[in-house]
Amino acid sequence: MKAKYLILVLIVYIFLSIVLVEVYAQSTQSGKEFRYVKNEAFGFGEKLEYKVGYKFITAGTGYFHILPDPIEINGRKCFDIRFQVKSLESLDWLYRVRDQYRTALDVDGIFPWEFEQRVREGNYKRDFKATFDQYNNYAHVKEKKYKTPEYVNDIVSAFFYVRTMDLSTMKKDSTIYLQNFFDDTTHTLAVRIKGKETIEVEAGTFRCVVVEPIVKKGNLFQSDGSIFIWLSDDERKIPVRVATKIPIGFVGAELVKYSGLRGPLKAKIK
Repeated sequence: MKAKYLILVLIVYIFLSIVLVEVYAQSTQSGKEFRYVKNEAFGFGEKLEYKVGYKFITAGTGYFHILPDPIEINGRKCFDIRFQVKSLESLDWLYRVRDQYRTALDVDGIFPWEFEQRVREGNYKRDFKATFDQYNNYAHVKEKKYKTPEYVNDIVSAFFYVRTMDLSTMKKDSTIYLQNFFDDTTHTLAVRIKGKETIEVEAGTFRCVVVEPIVKKGNLFQSDGSIFIWLSDDERKIPVRVATKIPIGFVGAELVKYSGLRGPLKAKIK
């Protein structure tokens, strides 16, 4: 009996030791108190669908989708956000596009834990993945790690972070500055407020705030020119139109359908 009792005590002791070590490790790692960002703009299940083209020619489709179920990373609940653009199959012979982006965005702090990019445009191919250690401020790319500022963004998370801001009260030409990591470097991402405009797209007529991201690298669109985004002028701040300047004019995306919004879309006039 004594031998069995000692074995039982030993098992319990080992088990408690393992548990205590894990709890200590978790508490040490989670000692950092992350920021909390109020977010009334978006939530789980939001899907925004677009047609992509030049003038009156539809060349492709695209979407932003926040998957309906949260994922957990480092004990934190996250949005699983997908962005995709693809050319119409009928036009693939001319220029085939299959671009995919994904970010795991912290629900409470609105900062990324993971970012993936898969670009297929004509003969051009690129795959990129970064994981972010937001506890110690590092970005991990393959076997290397790079020091980053606190709450560093990827290009997708930066866009969603801007959506949480009160853009309606910002004056024309005021600029928001964010830190955006891509490749092996942190770049300053400037977002300039251009003013307000009412526009009509397939999904309806909307009052919008127009912003211009000054993107150096990691662009969601393969363009070296200006990018303009029309965001609904309300709490949702959904992108209604995106236009990118190219040598022969503007190519862009317009909202055709939306679902799963966090609340009413008050900027929609009709």
